[in-house]
Amino acid sequence: MMQYAVMGQILGLLLVANGAPIIARNLLGDRGNWPLDFGWVFFDRRPLFGPSKTIRGIVAATGASGCAALLFGSDFAVGAYVGLLAMIGDLLSSFLKRRLNIASSDSAFGLDQGLEALVPLLVMQEQWALRLSDILALLAAFFIVDVALSRLLYKLRIRQRPL
Repeated sequence: MMQYAVMGQILGLLLVANGAPIIARNLLGDRGNWPLDFGWVFFDRRPLFGPSKTIRGIVAATGASGCAALLFGSDFAVGAYVGLLAMIGDLLSSFLKRRLNIASSDSAFGLDQGLEALVPLLVMQEQWALRLSDILALLAAFFIVDVALSRLLYKLRIRQRPL
């Protein structure tokens, strides 16, 4: 298994990427709140991603993860890339939720947390020398911390809905 400090840094990057869009929404209100799918619909006549997936969120996750990487002693570009990968996983999750007729911002327990962490872990697997056991441990840790933080942020009125 990897060193705990390295796993903590990876988990930290994933959590920053996950939380940055929520913080940006609270700080910026409607500024930069442009839907990433521009309101387009898929062949099933459902939104591609939905209105809660915004350009602001992608920029916030990418930039915040890049800054967090600097704090961890890594490159800004690596952190930004991880943030972008996390948002790609989040977009894939939203795309699947729309196909399953789950409304935008409604929770799909497990799906919401899984792809957002899994995509970056799989793409960065070789660079970070992750074994399957490392990926599974990081996914489990991300799931637990994300759910706990979601509930805390909801109680603090930072998040609109808990997971």
